[in-house]
Amino acid sequence: MAITNKTMLITYSDSLGKNLKELDEILSKYFGDAVGGVHLLPFFPSTGDRGFAPVDYEEVDAAFGDWDDVKRLGEKYYLMFDFMINHISRQSKYYKDFQEKKDDSEYADLFLRWEKFWPENRPTKEDVDLIYKRKDKAPMQEIIFADGSQEHLWNTFGEEQIDLDVTKQVTMDFIQKTIENLAANGCDLIRLDAFAYAIKKLDTNDFFVEPEIWDLLNKVRDMAAAAGAELLPEIHEHYTIQFKIADHDYYVYDFALPMVPLHALYSGHTNQLAKWLKMSPMKQFTTLDTHDGIGVVDVKDILTDEEIDFASNELYKVGANVKRKYSSAEYNNLDIYQINSTYYSALGDDDKKYFLARLIQAFAPGIPQVYYVGFLAGKNDLELLENTKEGRNINRHYYTSEEIAQEVERPVVKALLSLFTYRNRSSAFDLDGGIDVSTPDDNSIVITRYNADKSVVSEASLNLKELTYKVLENGQNVTFE
Repeated sequence: MAITNKTMLITYSDSLGKNLKELDEILSKYFGDAVGGVHLLPFFPSTGDRGFAPVDYEEVDAAFGDWDDVKRLGEKYYLMFDFMINHISRQSKYYKDFQEKKDDSEYADLFLRWEKFWPENRPTKEDVDLIYKRKDKAPMQEIIFADGSQEHLWNTFGEEQIDLDVTKQVTMDFIQKTIENLAANGCDLIRLDAFAYAIKKLDTNDFFVEPEIWDLLNKVRDMAAAAGAELLPEIHEHYTIQFKIADHDYYVYDFALPMVPLHALYSGHTNQLAKWLKMSPMKQFTTLDTHDGIGVVDVKDILTDEEIDFASNELYKVGANVKRKYSSAEYNNLDIYQINSTYYSALGDDDKKYFLARLIQAFAPGIPQVYYVGFLAGKNDLELLENTKEGRNINRHYYTSEEIAQEVERPVVKALLSLFTYRNRSSAFDLDGGIDVSTPDDNSIVITRYNADKSVVSEASLNLKELTYKVLENGQNVTFE
């Protein structure tokens, strides 16, 4: 199914019901036309990071179902799957074959060997300090071969996620085979997870290394196009990198958006929100929440440092049950630039503020992505958080069919479903249409989406004393309930 400008739900296979069959039934029964696409978070056999340490892309984890279940979803929705281009599980057949046969393995070149990467007498402390890292030590991990010899492999993320050497043909063959298999099983959009870490080059920080990163992206895009799929490169960094990617005609993520409405709703001021909406590209997917935390690094220089500090501190102050320790090493937080909370709880479990944030997202340039917890206006799951001591699990509640039946009866959830159904059906939001943004005063914002024959206007006042909003189509009020 071709990608359409309809709201994409982000979900795990076992988060809205127990498996893919239940997910399919629940979407049809409760979500209706509010959802047009589904980002199915990793559903392959995996040994860590909630699916992001894949063992084998050719299988569906049996706990979730099988490829027929995936394809059935693809008959109703356009689908996005994750491809971890930077790494694979150390429990994969590739790693195990390499571990057993070492240089005689057909996969010996698949992995990036630490000692062979560096010239003699390197890396120095300066080399290691230069690397853009996700941990406070050199990104390497020991491998002990069957013959008893030892080496180290490049290891950017968790201990189960071993980096691949994308400069080698065996790796490019693996990438092509994987992309072809994903596309053949219903994938319309491939999310290139952690792609910015894939290129390692001497005397660089090994993150989004140019021009090599473009060579890699273009090769992968050609593979995907031949298989009938498109790419969405995933990167959390300064917004100018997203703009670079957009200039190369890729879809991009608006990972900056989550913090900007929070700042506006906390402060009552709309100027920075308006500025960002005017700057944003149209060929993008917008987010307020994902399976990870609320990103802070993405919003640098969109908000000032003082505004970022204000929004972050306010989140901890007014957010419902949001504590700094949930985003710390005490709760296994990998990324110091993210805050762990549901978006609903970040706004104090306040229905009106939350709906306003989603209204802004619906009118922003691009295609909305709504995380499953966000679609149900979910509160922070403190029980799951404490049982697992995993910070990001605060926003990864497992919903049963019975819970969902109750949640969709809440007025705020009914309003969200109505809002996104309306947006999905209205041609005013076409990506080849236009957007106008104005701020009649410091507390207000007016967003108009239009094409040749239709326009829709959203007017909102974020005055802290009284929040108000209305939506007008051809001068007539549109209500969501």
